[in-house]
Amino acid sequence: MIHKLTSIHPDAKIGKNVTIEAFSSISGNVTIGDGTWIGPNVSIMDGAIIGKNCQIFPGAVISAIPQDMKYRGEKTTVRIGDNTIIREFVTINKGTNAKNETSIGNNTLIMAYAHVAHDCKIGNNCILVNYVGLAGEVEIDDYAILAGGSLVHQFVRIGKHVMIGGAAKVRIDVPPYIKADRDPLSYVGVNSIGLRRRGFSNEKINEIQDIYRELYSNKQNNSKALERIKNNYAESVERNDIISFFKASTRGVIHSSV
Repeated sequence: MIHKLTSIHPDAKIGKNVTIEAFSSISGNVTIGDGTWIGPNVSIMDGAIIGKNCQIFPGAVISAIPQDMKYRGEKTTVRIGDNTIIREFVTINKGTNAKNETSIGNNTLIMAYAHVAHDCKIGNNCILVNYVGLAGEVEIDDYAILAGGSLVHQFVRIGKHVMIGGAAKVRIDVPPYIKADRDPLSYVGVNSIGLRRRGFSNEKINEIQDIYRELYSNKQNNSKALERIKNNYAESVERNDIISFFKASTRGVIHSSV
């Protein structure tokens, strides 16, 4: 159902069984997948590609131009996966020529008043709680949760299955499978509750905890700790994720407070 009090450009591509409520505006270079609901007073601007069965609540602005002085009008996009929920007054800016696209995965929830800046990449099954703010080119991996009011510096990477406490200042990278809190933001343990909810066995959680003890409890530099982990722990997806995250970090990785 498309309400008669909407503004939809004739070039917009609207899927089957899409609902668009009153006073929403859909620009021309826009694709909206089947079964998606667009609430009232939503603005979806040029460059938005929205998946199937999404929900976009009143006041959201999708694919506005970046808040970046280097942007020169290049053609870029926002891509939103299937079954993703965008709550009230969320703003998601399109990419720049740095990466050309801001992307959000499937089954992700972005709560009210959150901001996703240009060229961010958010994975699947993530949750950004109210008032989270992401600067440009932030990367967040699958199943990460950022509690309310968290602010993330440009270029920061946040690993999979991370839980970040409320009002966090995320200035450097946060490795996978952990909880991070306090000021300055620090490692406060493995995200064991979240991992159990997602089907990780106790044995696997204990393995992850042992690996992080090597990194954070043995008072050695990361290079030596990573070498010990590589030599002393059997190869696994989780072990490899942790090693590769630390090795790829250019901003540095948070320290421990425990």
